Amino acid sequence: MQIFVLGVRGFPNIQGGVEKHCEELYPRLVKFGCKVFVFARKNYFSLQKRFKKWKGVKFIYLWCPQIKGLETFFHTFFGALICIIKRPDIAHFHNIGPALFIPLVKLFKIKTVFTYHSINYKHQKWGKIAKVVLKLGEWVGVRFADEVIVVSKTNKKFLEGKYPRKDLRLIFNGINLPKFVESGETLKKYGLQSKKYILAICRFAPEKGVYDLIKAYRKIQNPEFKLVIAGDSKYQTNYAKEVKRLAKETSGVVLTGIVLGKELAELYSNAGLFVLPSYYEGLPIALLEALSFGLPVLVSSIPQNKELSLPEFRYFEVGNIEMLAEKMVELWKRGVSEEEKRIQREMLRENYDWNKIALEVLKVYQKTIKRN
Repeated sequence: MQIFVLGVRGFPNIQGGVEKHCEELYPRLVKFGCKVFVFARKNYFSLQKRFKKWKGVKFIYLWCPQIKGLETFFHTFFGALICIIKRPDIAHFHNIGPALFIPLVKLFKIKTVFTYHSINYKHQKWGKIAKVVLKLGEWVGVRFADEVIVVSKTNKKFLEGKYPRKDLRLIFNGINLPKFVESGETLKKYGLQSKKYILAICRFAPEKGVYDLIKAYRKIQNPEFKLVIAGDSKYQTNYAKEVKRLAKETSGVVLTGIVLGKELAELYSNAGLFVLPSYYEGLPIALLEALSFGLPVLVSSIPQNKELSLPEFRYFEVGNIEMLAEKMVELWKRGVSEEEKRIQREMLRENYDWNKIALEVLKVYQKTIKRN
């Protein structure tokens, strides 16, 4: 079974929830016998990092303009044209922007799967025209894809309430149970002490609430902990510039840039609290990762975060900076009990195991192939 993957920047080690999702999913599908080809974007990889093959997954690197709003459109269009020429068994589209090209591929009788990750047009970064295009992509994807996968209960309910289609497949994002890393070179590099910092991992985009997080930290009188924000923005938007400016002006805030691999594991392993102040999410992989490390967490009360059924005290009202500041101090001091850790581990093993998730996606592929 040959699968072509569209709508992702590429992987491994590229910032983004969809990229992390694909990085974990497709090597497992290769082990199940799938032949997977991923369309990656040249501008995210130096020549030395353009793998022809990684863990059995093959890559096709395509040029696209480095212009916000056009990058994904052109990259997916070029990928769709190659699909038409190469004729895979399935073209798998990720997210609503790339879904615009599903009908083009289906015109040539290629089966399609569409994974709906998040309600992108609700993100503050998009202008009016972009939001119209993204809403169109959502409609096209739900209407024309042979199979539709959603990664959260909230988004499944949202789509079922909006469209007549009722065969949406709920398949969560996943997590690997991690190896803990003792305090070492990474903490020294950023001037940190174990358990003496709060950690956030996110892109610098309005929907992630990172500006709110820094403002909340500024309200804390003589904080006993630092605020570490791991992430960045591909495009230096006004929002990203404001985040960096405010961070620079705030004593105790550490911006690490994009951190991956062992460095990221060391930051997770030694954090005193993980914070996710997002306004919109699909199913946040960073939160799942934090829980897998047994961290105490503080997250916004959006429906996607509520799906994880954390204790009520671990939520704060989204956008409420005063409450966020108070909760940061309270929950950093409170930590996490062994009982809460045990419950978290059981939940992750039961619902968010990547091997089980890959098997569910394989079943979707098999059903798609059998369609008339």
